[in-house]
Amino acid sequence: MASEQGMSGIDVKAVTSELREKLPLWIDKVYQFDSRTLGIRLNGENKVRYQMIIEAGRRAHLVKEMPEPPKNPPQFAMFLRKYISGGKVLAIRQHGLERILIFDIGKGQMIYRLIIELFDEGNVILTDENYTIIKPLRHHRFRDREIVPHATYALGITDPTSSKDAMATLMKTDDRDLVRSLAIGCMLGGTYAEYICRKTGLDKSLPASAADPETIYAAVQELLDQVAHAPEPVISKKHCEPINLWDGQDTQHFKTFSEALEAYYPMTKAERKTSDAQPKLNKEERILKYQKSAIKKFEEKIEKTEAVVAALYENYPFVSAMIRTLDSASETLSWQEMEKLIREKDSAEAKKIVAFHPEEAAVEIDIGRRVKLYIHEGIEQNAGRYYDVIKKFRKKREGALKAMKTTLPKRKERKRDFILMKKLWYHRFRWFVTSDDVIVLGGRDASQNEELVKKYMGGQDLFVHADVHGASVVIVKGKTERMDEVAQFAASYSGVWRSGHFSADVYSALPSQVSKTAESGEFISRGSFIVRGERTYYRNVPLAVAIGLMLEPHAAVIGGPPSAIVRKTKAYVELKPGQFEPNDVAKKVLRLLKQEVSGEEEKALKGILNTDHVAAFVPAGGSDITGHHES
Repeated sequence: MASEQGMSGIDVKAVTSELREKLPLWIDKVYQFDSRTLGIRLNGENKVRYQMIIEAGRRAHLVKEMPEPPKNPPQFAMFLRKYISGGKVLAIRQHGLERILIFDIGKGQMIYRLIIELFDEGNVILTDENYTIIKPLRHHRFRDREIVPHATYALGITDPTSSKDAMATLMKTDDRDLVRSLAIGCMLGGTYAEYICRKTGLDKSLPASAADPETIYAAVQELLDQVAHAPEPVISKKHCEPINLWDGQDTQHFKTFSEALEAYYPMTKAERKTSDAQPKLNKEERILKYQKSAIKKFEEKIEKTEAVVAALYENYPFVSAMIRTLDSASETLSWQEMEKLIREKDSAEAKKIVAFHPEEAAVEIDIGRRVKLYIHEGIEQNAGRYYDVIKKFRKKREGALKAMKTTLPKRKERKRDFILMKKLWYHRFRWFVTSDDVIVLGGRDASQNEELVKKYMGGQDLFVHADVHGASVVIVKGKTERMDEVAQFAASYSGVWRSGHFSADVYSALPSQVSKTAESGEFISRGSFIVRGERTYYRNVPLAVAIGLMLEPHAAVIGGPPSAIVRKTKAYVELKPGQFEPNDVAKKVLRLLKQEVSGEEEKALKGILNTDHVAAFVPAGGSDITGHHES
């Protein structure tokens, strides 16, 4: 499920399959458009040419047009040209379901591996046959691996979806519920994990260890097979998928997944620098363009299929006789024997059979149109198959026409002057303002927890805490009717987020109930407190954080519970517990927010529209971006 933040492992599998179908390929030239975006021109057989865009950490797919390359190619592009231009692509593969795409390239006596990382900040790495790194796009040194020249590139863990035994081992030892085990352990992501639960009829909250691994494995393999061999690429309201999971919803259909991805992703900065002779389209205009192209293709398919049906009925006697003859012959002869006899005949009728499909019990005949006949079915049943195709593409055409009405280009905004929010005393804590304008503060660490209670908690305030170890102390500075927002704030900025759960219990207490005095024999660590007396509980509070760009009355990046952020912001991004690291999430949220302002506005807002201001509201632990909205 490709989102604004990048492609998933399932998406990489679909693109890998699409590229494999075009082998053999040869590397022509490599281009670099900016610090993270590369392009590769590929030559196929019969002088067919392809163009591939690579945005490290985000996407890699074929495109119809690439950006205008810089006049002076950057060093990394020249380096790759030296090593792999003219080389033959021997294989294209994905490592398990990880967001890693690998090209094996033969040149002379050498074999090189071009590794494209589409996770976190991403990278493009050239290694030799033994995975010794020759040169990466960006050098990195991590605790458990190094991406530097001469180091060995280490691929990740075994794919749990690779066999029944691997799936059984994962599920047997996984203490998560089924949907999280599939989403994180099997690297399917949330959308496909829930799809597998629905398909198998299993409760997603069922412990993974209690589910039947064979049932799950069969459903996962069916999904992966459809993605690789029978894709149906679509763009929905928020995502781009290689298969259609959204029956009955507005979707735009595309012939290939690369075409869908090219339409879905907004133009890069490099693409915006292309020559003035080329029309500059925004995301909505690009989608409209592809919608029109898709409608045209649907209409062509409908027209072609209707012509096949007409040919069937125009040749009714001949086709009926052909079906009866072949059906009867199949009772005593094998398909190999039937084909041999027909090929030996010199009659006009025999010559009309142009192909045999034993696995489908069908033949193709040429009656002015090539028509596939299933010999154990009558002419009406054969025609019915084509009518089903016509209905399918008519439905797709209607869906695309309906979707076109809702895809409108965004209005250009006039240049505005902004008053940036001044830094206030409480901005060094976690904070948000409720929908009824009450300030809520939270500690970022044990030291701030201590400070909030001892220095800033008054008698009219309220003490709030998630019912887990390792949570922020939350102080409500006044009376609010929106305790749902306060509870969600406390739950989201707690250790529950880091653990990957999606809800938590939260309680509130009066300041007089909160004490640092321990009972005899007890020890209270720094940042912790004892709460005595009756508490008010808020059960199963859903975890969610929104980070948005507020422009009025003051311009600022703000964050907190979505309901408190939506009405105050021009645009916001919603987060839930997931797999992406906080720094990576902050950069991607910033990129999404910047898309909602013009170049002039971005300059005016540079004092607040930066990674540090966004990162201040990203919870500790992994996150997924589940929504990107313009308010």
